[in-house]
Amino acid sequence: MPHSPTAAQTPTSAPARRRGRPGHDREAVLRAAIELFIAQGYDATSISDLAGSLGVTKSAVYHHFPSKESLLGAALDEALAGLDSAVGEAARADDGRSAHDRLRDTVVAAVRILAAHRPAVTLLLRVRGNSELEVAALARRRRIDDDLARLVADAVAEGSLRSDLPPGVVSRLVFGTVNSLVDWYSPDGSLDPDTLAEGVADLLFRGLEA
Repeated sequence: MPHSPTAAQTPTSAPARRRGRPGHDREAVLRAAIELFIAQGYDATSISDLAGSLGVTKSAVYHHFPSKESLLGAALDEALAGLDSAVGEAARADDGRSAHDRLRDTVVAAVRILAAHRPAVTLLLRVRGNSELEVAALARRRRIDDDLARLVADAVAEGSLRSDLPPGVVSRLVFGTVNSLVDWYSPDGSLDPDTLAEGVADLLFRGLEA
């Protein structure tokens, strides 16, 4: 007759879910949230979903972020901050560089920023203005577009860029090209971000230069 299982033979029960502060730092919580927002959609993702993916309680998530909206805000700010700074500073720079060089440097910086923050940028590109937070993010995107268009106009005025396309169209073509990288580029692949950035800039400017 089979012996009853001893304590040592009894299958180990599932580990208890961690309570209190999570075993993940704020950055890890944000990374997981961005992945879920992309995979499931922001509206369809709950804090419970996020807690489950991390193996922690909801209170552990709230230790780092007070709400789901604050997670989205942090993700969108990550995507926009570097680009906002790079484009804005280049558009208003008075450092002796030509508008052409400032524009090219901006394109290179934009590609590097996208490579470094690809998930957050992917999430940004899916924002449709369904909340005040999303509307504000879209307004920041428009300001970046306006700054880039101003830089394009300066390059046209100095004679370094073709003048047959409106600056607003050129800025959309530039950002459209850069943004398309989220669909296929991986920093872990054979093409490093710096090589990609220079290649994109070269390709764009061969078609844009006067």
